[in-house]
Amino acid sequence: MDFKNFELAKQLRRELHQHPELSNEEVWTKQHIISFLTKHTTLEIVDKGRWFYAIYRAGDGKKNIAYRADFDALPMPEVIDIPHASKNPGVSHKCGHDGHAASLAGFALEVDQKGADKNIFFLFQHAEETGDGAIQCATLIKEHNIEEIFAFHNMSGMAFNSINVIDGTAHCASKGITVHMEGSPAHASQPENGVNPSFAIANIIDAIPKLISPEKNEGLVLCTIVHVNIGERAFGLAASKGELLLTIRALYEVELDKLQKSLEDLAREQAEKYGLKVRFSFNDEFPETVNHRGSSDKIRKVSREKGYQLIEMKEAFRASEDFGHYTKLTKGAMCYIGNGENYPHIHTYEYDFRDEIIETAVELFKGLAEI
Repeated sequence: MDFKNFELAKQLRRELHQHPELSNEEVWTKQHIISFLTKHTTLEIVDKGRWFYAIYRAGDGKKNIAYRADFDALPMPEVIDIPHASKNPGVSHKCGHDGHAASLAGFALEVDQKGADKNIFFLFQHAEETGDGAIQCATLIKEHNIEEIFAFHNMSGMAFNSINVIDGTAHCASKGITVHMEGSPAHASQPENGVNPSFAIANIIDAIPKLISPEKNEGLVLCTIVHVNIGERAFGLAASKGELLLTIRALYEVELDKLQKSLEDLAREQAEKYGLKVRFSFNDEFPETVNHRGSSDKIRKVSREKGYQLIEMKEAFRASEDFGHYTKLTKGAMCYIGNGENYPHIHTYEYDFRDEIIETAVELFKGLAEI
């Protein structure tokens, strides 16, 4: 990677870090990256509102490939002392999306200056953390007949600058479910005069271990209780409303759907038994992210040719990633560049993206563009 391009990308990364924005609020972030590309490249920019992409055109008849970077931050305060610390209270780039976006911008500089034999689409995506982004940006795939798409994520617990790959499922599918139940109130001394959702919700919770049992599923299936809210803090009033918040997660999306159906059926059964109204709402919906073998093999090939340490992952991440929306529509793969085995983990206060990874990502992306 050209040293000047690396320095520009590093400076961009630190500017993004200083101005983090939450999912679906990335107004400054998006415009700043657009301004950077407009200033330093001749690439075509297509603004799609909350997200955008840049295009390098090699010509008609050339393959169309895409690279994706996310740029949203997390609702976490910046507590470490760094020169480029967040200026937005309670918000910081503790997942490294500032580094992902800067790496893709650095790659764009290299392609603009040195050329490529493919039409390359540089996709800058909003709202990865909430699962809202990729499902909107995926329109790019069909609109431009994208034949393959790549991305990387920085990852702690992996050897520094190593390239980590896996075929098939790379990230579990997940979804947040809220079970809303409503009965009718009564005085605490006469609970029989009301309809209380407590036992129905308790029965749902009690059934969870059986629903996620390994004997009933082919892959990992989890159902995490994240919050239970029943009734009011008033000892003279029997509960009449309740909410049960669950995060369901599965290695295979089909088993996630099966678990969701089982929970909904059980909730309806309990509502009927106790005379309750029941409804459901959903948040943070992520598909399974599946890497195509051919695309992963290209990552392997480039990693070996450029002398990077290549590590075969033994299992998928439990945490979810919305990149799976793209690989449902075309070939593609996501890999992971190591922050270091003992480096602070993402989503922790001590974490900050390592700038050295920018060059590794850019060189990897350049190699993939040449295959």
